Amino acid sequence: MALGAGDRLLMRTVSQRRGALFLLVGSGLCGTIAVLLLPAALSRGVDAAVAGSPMAAAVWVVLALAVVDIVTEILGEVLRARLVADTGAELRRGLVRHLVALGTRRHPFRPGDALSRLTSDCAEAGGAAVILVGLLTAALSALGALAALALLDWRLAVVFVLSLPPAVLLAGGHLRRTAGHVADYQRISGELAGRLVDAVRGRRTILAAGIAEQETVRVLRPLGALGEAGRGMWRTQSVMVWRAALLLPAVEAAVGVTAGFGVAAGRLTAGELLAALGYVALGMGLVRSAALLTTLASARAGAARLAEVLTTPTPSDLGLPAPAGGGRLEFDRVSVHDDQGEPALRDLTFDVPEGGFLAVVGFSGAGKSAVAAAAGGLLIPDAGEVRIDGVAVSALGPSARRAVVGQAFDRPVLIGDTVGAVVGYGGTEDESRVRSAAVAARIDDAVLRLPEGYRTATADAPFSGGEVQRLGLARALVAEPRVLVLDDATASLDTVTEAEVNRAIVTALPGRTRLVVTHRVAVAAGADRVLWLHQGSRRGLATHETLWRDPAYRAVFAEAPG
Repeated sequence: MALGAGDRLLMRTVSQRRGALFLLVGSGLCGTIAVLLLPAALSRGVDAAVAGSPMAAAVWVVLALAVVDIVTEILGEVLRARLVADTGAELRRGLVRHLVALGTRRHPFRPGDALSRLTSDCAEAGGAAVILVGLLTAALSALGALAALALLDWRLAVVFVLSLPPAVLLAGGHLRRTAGHVADYQRISGELAGRLVDAVRGRRTILAAGIAEQETVRVLRPLGALGEAGRGMWRTQSVMVWRAALLLPAVEAAVGVTAGFGVAAGRLTAGELLAALGYVALGMGLVRSAALLTTLASARAGAARLAEVLTTPTPSDLGLPAPAGGGRLEFDRVSVHDDQGEPALRDLTFDVPEGGFLAVVGFSGAGKSAVAAAAGGLLIPDAGEVRIDGVAVSALGPSARRAVVGQAFDRPVLIGDTVGAVVGYGGTEDESRVRSAAVAARIDDAVLRLPEGYRTATADAPFSGGEVQRLGLARALVAEPRVLVLDDATASLDTVTEAEVNRAIVTALPGRTRLVVTHRVAVAAGADRVLWLHQGSRRGLATHETLWRDPAYRAVFAEAPG
């Protein structure tokens, strides 16, 4: 069985928990030895009883072995739970880190699918080591039982060995057939979760369009394939169960008959006959553990799905450092497609000189936000290149990109335990710089009115929509970037406040290059040039005054924002 990326991921993750794994293996070995010694001890007790000899010693040995078995089983349960929990947590940590890093690149992992991998797949994969230890213990029990049968009578061992090839074939065939069904089931489950999350996020749009029934059909479409994968798993499991149900009693009967002839011939005692039956039961425990093979297949499939995410390239801090320059921004024949494969930007070329101010306008869906995302490196072009001071934004490491370009959005998410941490997030913890950025964004007064100012817990700060936007803007300013990208970042502000914020930005960051997505005439009029987009293409690039002569351009500002 070839090792895949998921198997290697599990090996790396479990290797970090070697202590718990060794203890689990050790307790399993102790328990296996105790269980293997138990039939022999019982055999001596039975033979002593038949012969009328003292049984006390045999009874005490049986009790001691039973205690060891119980203690190791309890310890094993604790260790198994700990190992599964720790491994699952480590897998989740790694997956979350990678998904967050992938946020700056286009990737195929939709929110629902990512959530499915984060929950069920991590849980499944986290139990892989425990499953393997269980199978190892069952295999050692089988080998130990075979050795014990050979010591009793080589004929018993031969009969038992003859049963092993069918058992191995049965287990191997089950594992091969199950793996495909399990992988399909988990993949389709992720797809279904992705569709469901998308529908929940877009519920208002769905209801407004009156297509709830059609959307329900779309979301539930994978159910048929999911059911077929589930039925495939059930069919494979049922075949395994009934074949094992036939094999186990057949082997026990064959060994029992052979042992009976041994007793008749005087080669075995009555106690040894009972011991032989006990060892057969232990030896066939590997077949009884066949259900673990299905669980193992699920764990490996889950690990493979995690490896798909973890092997997807992300921006690295080993990327290029920040280049020298004053913030010249260039789009060179940039094309971008959305998640559905539709073009969002088409062969777009323009530049913003150092210290320039470019407004980006257009109807909804024209590609304005795609321009902003590409300028900040949040979206990697499918063709062409976005450069700042001659270096591709996609080639910059995260820290370098943060120093070069700052971004603010129309609906910023406030990340950080305190208001000060929100403003400084990813940029600095220096309180004076945080305060300066807040002053420039015209949010300082609102923060100071809070009970603890910048140390107020974010959850306890009742900010309005406009104040949240200004906090997002302050967060973009705090690193003092040479290029500032604002994606409708002042849309919730009134005209007067917006004008004050724009003047404050120029004062706080003089000579900075600005790219501002807007739907407001005043902002466009204040820009050096305006990039007018239509269906992802450049329809115009000129001053606002020049473009204003075109009625189609004026119609852009008549569209209600939203």
